[in-house]
Amino acid sequence: MDTEPLPLDGITVVAVEQAVSAPFATRQLADLGARVIKVERPDGGDFARGYDTAAQGLASHFVWANRGKESIALDLKDPRGRELLHALVAEADVFVQNLAHGAAARLGFDSAALTARYERLVAVDVSGYGAEGPYAHKRAYDMLVQCEAGLVSVTGTPDRPVKAGIPAADIAAAMYAFSGVLAALLRRGTTGRGGRVEVSMLDALAEWMGHPLHHTMHGGRQPARTGLAHAVIAPYDAYPTADGGQVLLSVQNDREWRRLAEQVLDRPELGTDPGYATNAARTANREKTDAVVAEALAALTAAEALERLEAAGIACARLNSVADLAAHPQLSARDRWRQVDTPAGPLRALLPPVGLPGGAAPRMGAVPALGEHTDALLRALGMTDAQITALRRDGVVA
Repeated sequence: MDTEPLPLDGITVVAVEQAVSAPFATRQLADLGARVIKVERPDGGDFARGYDTAAQGLASHFVWANRGKESIALDLKDPRGRELLHALVAEADVFVQNLAHGAAARLGFDSAALTARYERLVAVDVSGYGAEGPYAHKRAYDMLVQCEAGLVSVTGTPDRPVKAGIPAADIAAAMYAFSGVLAALLRRGTTGRGGRVEVSMLDALAEWMGHPLHHTMHGGRQPARTGLAHAVIAPYDAYPTADGGQVLLSVQNDREWRRLAEQVLDRPELGTDPGYATNAARTANREKTDAVVAEALAALTAAEALERLEAAGIACARLNSVADLAAHPQLSARDRWRQVDTPAGPLRALLPPVGLPGGAAPRMGAVPALGEHTDALLRALGMTDAQITALRRDGVVA
């Protein structure tokens, strides 16, 4: 049987992108077969290249969000640089940008201008707060948007709010930009026209705040910060074990509570005790509920606790570190790891989460060096070596 091609084979994406939100969106497109041309500044490129040096001298954010792309370094403040970008966009299917508010419009590369000029182009504007409104001009970095969206207010302990440990606002915007591109390409297949896609980090993360938002708007009070515990379900928390580990368990209904009481806690009478028998009662008596669960698990090793919980049909998990994730047996058993080439040598990376059985493997291409593909891309546009040398001499390309 012939292998199905990757769904975005033949699609070309040009991205004037930086940081995480737009780069992570276009990386998804690259994994699915699109050719992604990353346009960077000649003087250092995407500033995420300098966030850290943890990945064998490369920035971990950059390695994660930029595999499978070609890098061209253009000075877009120079008219010649903008002409070259237009030449690239003229042959592209998708354009993505997440420059500071108003910057793309000043250069003539906002979605409205580009879709008016290129009928079949899907043009994506990724912003912090949207193109209009009182916040449109505000700088928008991930943690700031987490605060504005209220995520920080529901994350942490009763005494202290904390940000999410991953760039949640960036990732939310990236995934909506990714799905927006797919939807717009599907529509283009019917209408023949591309169109604009607009995504803001605040809008994306506000959507992800749906549960606490509806809880607050309609219930009159926002969910409390409860650390690892669930705000409205008990027991649903992490508990220490005898060997220094922590095991998280979740009881989703009263039948599960009765099984937990009988088979794990060795306290079957708690299954029907009015103080514990319903989730409402357990939540109201959270401290007592947690105490009886903690007492039982403290006498077991983590492995013993997990074995007993699994046997009782209670959802459970280890409280893993990031290093534990890197060594997770489920990822290894399902062959989820690959090697990705980078300027620092091959690095481990996970396959993308979307599987397409029967199709070609995801295109997990190399992480590019700054301007690695400049000459090849310019030659493809018909430029001579002498012209390219002159542009490099003038700092228009790198």
